[in-house]
Amino acid sequence: MESTEVFKEAVLWEPAGGQKVRCHLCGCRCLIGTGTLGHCNVRKNLGGTLYSLNYHKVCAANPDPIEKKPLYHFQPGSRSFSIAAVGCNFRCEFCQNWQISQAALETGRIAGENLTPEQIVEAAVRTGCRSIAYTYTEPTIFMELCHACAAPAKARGLANVFVSNGYMTREAIDFAAPWLDGINVDLKAFRDDYYVSLCGARLPPVLDTIAYLAKQTNIWIEITTLLLPGQNDSDEELKQLADWLAARAGPDVPWHISRFHPQYKYTDSEATPLESLQRAAEIGQAAGLHYVYLGNVPGADGENTYCHHCHKKLIERLGYHIAANHVKDSKCPKCGTTIPGFGV
Repeated sequence: MESTEVFKEAVLWEPAGGQKVRCHLCGCRCLIGTGTLGHCNVRKNLGGTLYSLNYHKVCAANPDPIEKKPLYHFQPGSRSFSIAAVGCNFRCEFCQNWQISQAALETGRIAGENLTPEQIVEAAVRTGCRSIAYTYTEPTIFMELCHACAAPAKARGLANVFVSNGYMTREAIDFAAPWLDGINVDLKAFRDDYYVSLCGARLPPVLDTIAYLAKQTNIWIEITTLLLPGQNDSDEELKQLADWLAARAGPDVPWHISRFHPQYKYTDSEATPLESLQRAAEIGQAAGLHYVYLGNVPGADGENTYCHHCHKKLIERLGYHIAANHVKDSKCPKCGTTIPGFGV
């Protein structure tokens, strides 16, 4: 049997009889036999105990603008030390980080550097970051490393944020809630068949995550939808999605509508037309969402933050750069309307 000395015991699992284990980390809820891997390919049952195989394998560590996550209402203009470990519980055909998210599946290798939580936090402080972002791949499947970094990060005055596909269980949300400050969740579409055919997942667990985060936690939440031409960009679907967000997450949840560019296995498509992005934004605004943004279109007016009450331009952006921020004490300086967020 493999030595367990180099692995980290996983969180959120239980014995399931006959040396099998049940993982309760994500919506897959894998039943894993001894010696075998979960769906994410980075959690393994060794002798009836579930281990994380990527805890000591940091494959990316970079200071990024927080706007890159994207988080527009969370410490705007700050930098976030962004880390990742190999693996994912989705199989998105259009993944922009497939070289690391799908590496364990496609190559069987989990490459990365053994960085301690203290080293990660120190690097974040040294590079002038105000938060640590668990991103690039799916942070749920390296939850053990996120958890280990969270307390020392808080002790140094840093926030913790996720960029997630939203496929976590309520148990995972409750586990992270005491230390997770913000999250951007991908709501990739509003059809289950889209998730099944293009992502290898299901829609209902993602909707449950968003609703639970919004109503049962104090974690700041923003939503991103990547528009794939001809796949998830019909007026009917976008209206259903926007109406659901307004009702279940609330009108103040920022919705980022992002432009698609062909990549990975999904290359037989054009980039998203700008007209489609603008139409989606209009649908979101008509549904009552106060903050609708366009992504991957540097220089577009849709990057800017406006007061939803008096329409004053509050934060002016050019790509990931903030040219001006007129918000004072989280309020619009013209009409006094509170601008929701975390350190806006």
